[in-house]
This record gives sequence, structure tokens and C-alpha cells, in this order.
Amino acid sequence: MLPSTSKRIPVALWIWYRGGNFRGFQRQPEGPTVQGALEEALASVGVPATVMPAGRTDKGVHARMQVVSVRLEPGDSAEALEKRLHPRLPPGLGLCAVRRPGSFHAQWSASGKAYRYRVRLGGPADAAWAPYAFDVRDEPLLQGVRVTPERLEALLAQAVGTRDFIAFHEKSSPRKPRTLEFATLHALGGGLYEARLSGDGFARYQVRYLMGSALKVAAGLLPEDAWKAALETGTAMEGFKAPAPGLVLWEVRYPPGLDPFTAGERLHPPGLPREPPFISE
Repeated sequence: MLPSTSKRIPVALWIWYRGGNFRGFQRQPEGPTVQGALEEALASVGVPATVMPAGRTDKGVHARMQVVSVRLEPGDSAEALEKRLHPRLPPGLGLCAVRRPGSFHAQWSASGKAYRYRVRLGGPADAAWAPYAFDVRDEPLLQGVRVTPERLEALLAQAVGTRDFIAFHEKSSPRKPRTLEFATLHALGGGLYEARLSGDGFARYQVRYLMGSALKVAAGLLPEDAWKAALETGTAMEGFKAPAPGLVLWEVRYPPGLDPFTAGERLHPPGLPREPPFISE
């Protein structure tokens, strides 16, 4: 008989990672992966568990806030695990907090997510940001064309609302209405910009296809009518999937009664590196 898990202690882990260090989140035969590294670290501190994430990120995508559910053996605690786990994590993967929630599932309890996409539209190259931002000048498709932030911002704003985003995500993800609450563009200085997107849920590659397709239209390589038709009716367009290194899973949201983390922790995440790609306001 398998041991009962009814008395195990549910905890929520807030982790961060730099996607360039891993081949995506999900464990696979050819590593390293975030899941593999985290589960190996947990096993080394006496928690042999399979983690349940809020969602899976693809190869090269970073996470400022990824949340995973884990169950601990009776007698263990969130506080004790946090102390044990910190020194066992590999470079590029870190821990902000371990909290004991009530009834909670990292994925199914989530009410929404926020992503940020960093794109360089001009200015001098910056070595600190190079691994974490998409420089349009390095993309053959966009060479010789100019993308203005004003044009890009206007196109992203048109995507806001509840709609079928089938033209902007992999067909392996369920086709259903999703709500994009906002999509704004913010200057970070020196020609670097940050698109901020928040919604109730995102299909696979949705943010990357939205960003890439908006860039292609902003560059004049596709008509705006094609962009509008894709948004309004789901008509396929010859879009472009923006590269993974520019994308950050910024935040996972939960309803007030279920959120394991405080407003203060969300505003100032404990232990989060301040250097790229996690710099904010």
C-alpha cells in the first residue's frame, strides 16, 4: 500500500530563475530543467516530492515569480524547509519564500498571471541586458526597418479585452476566451522597453506571438488589418514568435483568501536579485 498523504503539510514555494540556465521548466530526459533541479534539491533536504507549478515556462523564459505546490511530512514546516533549501539550489534558481497556505493549488487556485517582455528598439548595446532582451536589430526579419515605441504600444493596446486568441497561441492549448487585462509599454532607458501584460490566463506562446506579431506590424511588414482580423475573428496571420530570452513570468495572482504571500512580499520579494532580468519600478 502507498503511504497516505492526508496528513502531509501543503506548502507553497515562490521561486525565481533565469531561463538561460535551463531547458524549460518541465522535467525531461535532456536537462537541466527547473523542475529537475528543484526536485533534486528538495530530495537532498529530505523532501522527495514531485512539484506542481502554477504553469510551465519554455526553454529560455525567465521567472520572477513561479509558484509551486509541495507536501511535507508531518513534523516538518515551511520555515524549516526554507532554511534548508536555500543553500541547495543551483546557480540561476533561487527561493523567495515558503509559506503554508490553507486550501491551495499552485495552478488551479491562480486567478491570473502577469508577464513582461523586454525589447530593444534602439540605443547602444548593453551587456547586462543582452541575455534578457530581444534586440530587433539582431533579427533578420526586422533588419533595415524601424519600430517606434508609439506604434508598438498602440498595437498592443488593441489586444486588450476578452477574446479568442487562437491566432496567437499553439493549437495544443485549449481554444477558449481569455481576458487580457492590460498591455502597456514602458521605457527603461537607452532604447530598451518593457511590455507589461496581465490576464486571467495565457495559452502556450501567447505572449511571444502577440509581441512578435505586433513588432512585425509595427515595422510595416504586415498590414494592420491582418492584426485586427486576428484579434477580432481569430483569422490566422503570418505572425512571428518573439524570442524566449525577452520574456519573464512576472507574477502569479491568487484570490485574497487563498494567496500565500503578502502584499509587501509581492512588492519587495525577499531574496530576489536586483540585477537583470528582475529590475522593476
